Amino acid sequence: MTQHKTPKNNTQHPFLFVFLISLMVVTFFCSLLVGSSNIGINELMAVILGQGDPTTSLILIEIRLPRAILGMMIGVTLGLGGAALQGFLRNPLAEPGLIGVSSAASLGAVITIYTGLSGLFSLALPLGGILGALLAVCLIQILAGKNSSTLRLILAGIAVSSFAAALTSLALNLAPNPYVALDIVFWLMGSIANRSFEHVYLSVPFMVIGWSLLLIQGRALDALTLGEEAAHSLGFNLNQIGTFIVFGIALSVGAATAVSGSIGFIGLVVPHLLRRWVGHSPSALLLASGLGGASLTLIADIAVRVLSTGTELKLGVLTALIGAPFFLILIMKTQKDLP
Repeated sequence: MTQHKTPKNNTQHPFLFVFLISLMVVTFFCSLLVGSSNIGINELMAVILGQGDPTTSLILIEIRLPRAILGMMIGVTLGLGGAALQGFLRNPLAEPGLIGVSSAASLGAVITIYTGLSGLFSLALPLGGILGALLAVCLIQILAGKNSSTLRLILAGIAVSSFAAALTSLALNLAPNPYVALDIVFWLMGSIANRSFEHVYLSVPFMVIGWSLLLIQGRALDALTLGEEAAHSLGFNLNQIGTFIVFGIALSVGAATAVSGSIGFIGLVVPHLLRRWVGHSPSALLLASGLGGASLTLIADIAVRVLSTGTELKLGVLTALIGAPFFLILIMKTQKDLP
């Protein structure tokens, strides 16, 4: 049996993880308190103790709690997926949407809206999104081949992403009426408003399985920092690593996109912000980015409720407004670092 020996990062980061966990807990409870109905900490504690009035309990448990749980889980998914893909590709500009899973999941959900299936039962939309993500990863594996290189994997992902985006545009173009087109556009903007525990129960198992596939690749990603040949000499199979990461991102990000629509840039911004605090260790960055992604997504979701007047601002729109300038700054910084 091959013994894997990977470079060890002797620097510990307990304070960082304590801070990130604390921030996630605080933002989670803030998400329960913020909304159109004023609910204070005392009322929240009363509901937790089973002594709250029925209306407050209904708002907190049936409306805000599923939204907060999904915000946290989706944030973990996007942050963790971004860190894993950046570590595997050794590219700080990589993010989960690069391999086409998000676009395919969006297409699957859009098809349910276009065909009217989403109106027949509420879970048709997330089920369509998850199915689209799974089909995408199968197609990527076929296009990339059994012994695929990193470049071939990226090109296959770009091809799937472009094709899915084109089909989504086609669905919008051929929408049977303006209301269907409007539903598609609103869903594509990304939001976790009006979600129920049904969406939580459906998506979380896929996310957890995806997280597991990504987290077990921590040591392999550490070895990859030494180069592909060094990682191979340490006993790591690069094709196997790529397969685990692609399927992990497909399951987790696909499920997240299926219930929330497109929420971009979390997977790009969070790993970049935290990388220096974990000593540029990919294995440490995985968990840190998951926790940071949860907090950032919850903060953004709180912001859309605070900033909205009348029609609620979409979560995906806000993350894009924050993430796009950050992405441009990151590109300029990367160019300056080139010889």
